[in-house]
Amino acid sequence: MANSEEYLAFVLELLSDVAALHSRPMFGAVSIYGDGTIFAMVHDDQLYLKVGPYNLQDFVEADSEPFRPYGDERTMAYWTVPIDVLENRDMLTSWSRKALEGAQLAASKKTKKKS
Repeated sequence: MANSEEYLAFVLELLSDVAALHSRPMFGAVSIYGDGTIFAMVHDDQLYLKVGPYNLQDFVEADSEPFRPYGDERTMAYWTVPIDVLENRDMLTSWSRKALEGAQLAASKKTKKKS
């Protein structure tokens, strides 16, 4: 199943309060960047947010699942957004901001290690 343009437009509208957004195709999905940092993905019309120690428990408690781009046990650090979060704009904004802040922190740590 491919991503529909309508679903991507819907997600970008929902996330518009989080940051300045842009998206681009990547790994058979669409990556969503907030202020230049990737923090979300859309694959098969499913929204995934970046997960790390700062928000993993939220996703585990919501019975979310990690992104499995290869169809096997290998995962990426993006987990499904539960439908109740997707349908509650305030909650989605909160979860998305947390994902973006964590992604920005991780990116800054990678940059510091390279220096």
